Amino acid sequence: MAKLLVEDVSVSFPLYHGESRSLKKTMFAAASGRMGQDAKHRLTVEALRSVSFSLDTGDRLGLIGSNGAGKTTLLRTMAGIYEPVAGRMVVDGVVTALLDPGQGMNFELTGNENIRMRALYSGYSGLQIKTLQEDVAVFSELGDFLSLPVRTYSSGMIVRLGFALATDIHPQILLMDEWILAGDAAFLGKARGRLETMVGHAEILVLSSHNPAILMQWCNRLIWMDGGRVRADGTPEEILSAYLPQEQFQEAKAAADRAAMAAA
Repeated sequence: MAKLLVEDVSVSFPLYHGESRSLKKTMFAAASGRMGQDAKHRLTVEALRSVSFSLDTGDRLGLIGSNGAGKTTLLRTMAGIYEPVAGRMVVDGVVTALLDPGQGMNFELTGNENIRMRALYSGYSGLQIKTLQEDVAVFSELGDFLSLPVRTYSSGMIVRLGFALATDIHPQILLMDEWILAGDAAFLGKARGRLETMVGHAEILVLSSHNPAILMQWCNRLIWMDGGRVRADGTPEEILSAYLPQEQFQEAKAAADRAAMAAA
């Protein structure tokens, strides 16, 4: 039985003013009231501020909020990429994080070499490696490009390869950012069943997305992030009806209902 506890978690990033990118962060943080100071008296951006929730087996949590609200930072913190400056996290179960289409890839290696590298990391045998290579080749439809370095791929091709590799798993605690819902319409139509199977097998799902219909269809709980804090926590209908304009909410609800009927 998987469990995930996030208790009063805060994450902040120091700002170094010598870089223009940091200057932009400083201006954004000052405008949004998210400036802070660490123990070394450096200015910081408070990316997450006292975030708390708990998840048990069967929970399907969606994260919504504007860009910069803290959704991706929260996912990366749960994945162990960022370390909280305050609070604690307790994870009971194996975490699988799908946060970037190029995650775990070496762009200097070919597509086939990346597939083999991922298989070896997962402990696959020789026969399993061959099966994975065949499956990814068929599903991604990349053909001869799998023999070329990934750095030569278009962004859409990287998504195809990343998606094929990412969905060839059976996760326990699944963290997903919305890149996995990107791609051309033809590919998404083919990929949707595979993705829904993976999501269905996960004991716990945490998904960040701007797609309200997907959130209503896949999630049984939503957290609205705003300024690095939890602004609201409730059912998808409760949160989305408050977050979206009424017309957009009704459109999303109708789309989710149609998808549910089609699946049934």
